[in-house]
Amino acid sequence: MARILIVDDDDAFRETLAETLHSLGHDVADAPGGDEALVALGRSRFDTVFLDHRMPGMDGLQTLAAMRATVARLPPVIVLTAYASGGGTIEAMRLGAFDHLTKPVRREAVREVLERALQQEAPAASCVAVPGDDDALELIGASDAMREVHKRIGLAAASTQPVLVLGETGTGKEVVARALHRHSARADRPFVAINCSAIPKELLESELFGHVRGAFTGATGDRPGCFRAADKGVLLLDEIGDMALGVQAKILRALQEGEVTPLGSHKTVKVDVRVVAATHRDLAAAVRDGSFREDLYYRLDVLSIRVPALRERLADILPLAEHFLRRAAAPEAPKALSSAAAQQLLRHVWPGNVRELRNLMERCQALVRHRVIGAADVTVGANGGGLHADAGAALPTDWLESDLPSATERLERLLIGHALAQARGNRAEAARRLGIHRQWLYKKLAQYGIE
Repeated sequence: MARILIVDDDDAFRETLAETLHSLGHDVADAPGGDEALVALGRSRFDTVFLDHRMPGMDGLQTLAAMRATVARLPPVIVLTAYASGGGTIEAMRLGAFDHLTKPVRREAVREVLERALQQEAPAASCVAVPGDDDALELIGASDAMREVHKRIGLAAASTQPVLVLGETGTGKEVVARALHRHSARADRPFVAINCSAIPKELLESELFGHVRGAFTGATGDRPGCFRAADKGVLLLDEIGDMALGVQAKILRALQEGEVTPLGSHKTVKVDVRVVAATHRDLAAAVRDGSFREDLYYRLDVLSIRVPALRERLADILPLAEHFLRRAAAPEAPKALSSAAAQQLLRHVWPGNVRELRNLMERCQALVRHRVIGAADVTVGANGGGLHADAGAALPTDWLESDLPSATERLERLLIGHALAQARGNRAEAARRLGIHRQWLYKKLAQYGIE
């Protein structure tokens, strides 16, 4: 039996959660606000804390920061909110929350998170500064897949280790890296990004480490390079999987020794840089075939964040589309999606991911002459800048390279998620659309962990 503290200003919710915890065999105490919670933690020992995010006076994140600063041995803290946002999730995890759940919380979810929390300590926060309320820049999405990304960003932001961001082209890996920088202790320091695949390999070393005058033909002056430009801040090495082996060795040295040597110089320069590496490639496979250094791979893969493909986060497609339309429009004249156009977007597979969706919405905002975007506006074919008429039937090329069970599972997940989105969560209607019995759908939902 564990002793659990519930901190929430909603009396009814505290009572309901307490009943659930009692039914799971635990002892419960509660507090209506942050001040009362700090008093309770000072007087008694608790094994876990459930903490509401939005409360009058001291909110959940401020309370969590105060707990970190004043409680000698704080138990795992599970933050709850009815108003989930990417920025809120990131900050909760950065400040040391064990997990971040949305209300209403199912009994099974409470049981599962408690089992995990009671088996380990909550991660320590690197600082206790109370954050602002701004969401992470353009990190749009409230799907389960994106909430996991938010949590991973928060955990990584509390650390100083290298981070490896994985994901298909166009999924938003740089946006994730910028969110990590924004929520880290280096937020007021430089963020420098370099695309390793866009620079010829003979010039990449100079771009990264700098050079001195006369180092090569055309070097008419000293250049600091990206590592020195990012000193005390964050350096994003985008598409690091395309980097030549010789440069990889020097990246490894910079990470291990904290110093770089400009081209043409024999003097090393100390740098304090947190490296975030991003790639669409399978680096483990690249290690096996010898195109990526094993020692660099393990040095970078201390913390990893996988950014899901857009087809894996169907619930985010329409919010993203509306966001891109607003961003591309004059403040007084944003266009709107018709129901038919929205359905077309949900049926598309999005091989180009978020980048493809953004480009399509920007074209629609610029070229569609009427205020409401219709289905024809997003199905005019590639030459017209919209979706292919048969785009929903296309499969990403990586599916063709996987084994049949894996491809079948991915397709089932995609179809089930799409049917649930179409049916607005009505499982009976989703089963009808899929042409299967409800019991079979329930079995698949449980098998794949789909909510």
